[in-house]
Amino acid sequence: MFRGRALPGLALLIVLFSGMWADSRVIAQDPPATPPAAETTAAPPAAPETPPPAPPFYKADNLNTGDVAWMLTSSAFVLMMTAPGLALFYGGLVRKKNVLGVMMQCITLMGIMSVIWAVYGYSLAFGGDLLGGFVGNGDFVMLKGVLPVWNPETKESVVPMVATIPRLVHMIFQMMFFIITPGLICGAFAERMKFSTMVAFSILWGTFIYCPLAHWVWSDTGWFNPFNASAKVPAFDFAGGLVVHISSGISALVCCIMLGKRKGFGTEPMPPHNMTYTFIGATMLWMGWFGFNAGSAGGAGVSAANAFVATHMAAAVGCIAWALLEWIFRGKPSVLGACSGAVAGLVCITPAAGTADPVGGMIMGLAAGVVCFFACTTIKNAFKYDDSLDAFGVHGVGGMLGAVLTGVFASKGVTGNPDWFGLLEGKPSQVVNQLISVGAAAALSIAGTVVLLGILAAVMGLRVTEEQEVQGLDVSQHGEEGYIFH
Repeated sequence: MFRGRALPGLALLIVLFSGMWADSRVIAQDPPATPPAAETTAAPPAAPETPPPAPPFYKADNLNTGDVAWMLTSSAFVLMMTAPGLALFYGGLVRKKNVLGVMMQCITLMGIMSVIWAVYGYSLAFGGDLLGGFVGNGDFVMLKGVLPVWNPETKESVVPMVATIPRLVHMIFQMMFFIITPGLICGAFAERMKFSTMVAFSILWGTFIYCPLAHWVWSDTGWFNPFNASAKVPAFDFAGGLVVHISSGISALVCCIMLGKRKGFGTEPMPPHNMTYTFIGATMLWMGWFGFNAGSAGGAGVSAANAFVATHMAAAVGCIAWALLEWIFRGKPSVLGACSGAVAGLVCITPAAGTADPVGGMIMGLAAGVVCFFACTTIKNAFKYDDSLDAFGVHGVGGMLGAVLTGVFASKGVTGNPDWFGLLEGKPSQVVNQLISVGAAAALSIAGTVVLLGILAAVMGLRVTEEQEVQGLDVSQHGEEGYIFH
C-alpha cells in the first residue's frame, strides 16, 4: 500500500529536479548576449621582422635529400656484403680450422682499404688524368676537394657535389667497392696464403690494379666511360663487372696458380665445414647487392628502380638454373648449388643493371647459372687448378659473361639515351666495345698480379709452411680457434 501511493510523488520529484538541472546548464554555458560594440577602425598590425637564417649555412647546389638517403643506405648495404656477408659465405666453405682466417681477412680489409681509399685511393680512381689517363692525379688526396669548406666571405660552408649528392657520399659509396674486391680474391688462395702477405698484396693490388681500372671505367675522363664524350671505346659497366668482378676473378686465377694447390688437394676430401654459414652469407650478399647495383645509379630514381628489379630477377633465375643442373647431373639439388647460382646471376647482371631491363636480366641470370656451373665443375676439373672457393669460376667467368651480354641487352628504354643501346636493338659495335674493355681489364689484372706476387714471393714469401697449413690458419696465423666447446 505504501509503495503504490509513493511512486507518483517520487516520479514528480524526479521530473522537477531534471528540469532544474537542465536550466542550470543552460545558464552556465550560455551567458546572456551583450549588444555588439561599435565598430572602430583599428590600425594594421606591424609586419614582424624577418629573423636571420639559423645555422648551419650550407651551399650544396642541386642537393636531393632523397638521393642522399638512398646512397647512404646503399653504402651500408655494400659494406654488409663484406662482413658479415662474404665472411660467412667464404667462412662456411673452408674447413673449420680456417674459418677465423677468412673472417680476419674480411674485417682487416674493411679497416685497411678504408684508410687507403680516403688517403689516396679515391684520388687515383676519380681524380684528374695522370700518365695520359692511366690513373687519377692528386686532386682528392686526403679528401681535399671532397670535404665541405668554409667560405669566410659568404659565411657559408661550400659542399662539393657529384650530381645531386655530396662528393663525400660518392666517396664513401665507392669505398665499399674498394673494400670487397680484394676480399673476393681471397677465395682463390683460401687456407694457404700467409696473412702478412695477404695484407701486403691487397694494398698493392688495390693501388696498382683496382684504382687505374676504376679510373678507366668510371672517372669523368675515363677511356671506357660512355659519359665521356671523348672516350674512344665507350663500354657499359654500370656497377662493376669490369672493375670488381673481372679484375678480382682473373687475379684470383693467377693467385691460385702461382701459390699452388693446397696440401691434399685432389687426394683427400675438403668439403665445406658449415653450409649454414654459407647460406646465411649468400642471402646477405643477395640483399646487399641491391645497394651494390641500384646504388650505382647515384640516386633514388628510375635507373635505381630498374637496377633493383633486374638484379633480383637475375639472382632468382641463376639460383634455379644451377640447382636444376645439379638435379639433372648429380641427382640432387644442393644448398651450395642454389647459393652459387644466385651469386653467379648477381655477378652477371652487375655491369648491365642500368642498361638491361629485368627480362634481359632473367636471361643473363640463366646464362650465368649454366656457364658458371660448368666453369666450376667441368673446366676446373679438367685443368686441375685449386681455386679454393671458385672465385674465378663465379666472379671471373660470370663477370666476363655479363660484360659481353651487356652489349647485347642494353636498351634505349632503360638508358634513356638514344645513343646507348646494344645488339638486340641494332648496334653490334657495342658488343665489340664490351669485348675490348674485357680484354683490357683482364690484361691489367693478369700482368699486375703476376708482378705483385713475384715481388712478394721474393721479399716475404706467399704461403704458410706445410706444418702451419696442416694446423690451420686460425691457430698458426691468429692464435685462435673458431670453435671451442666445453
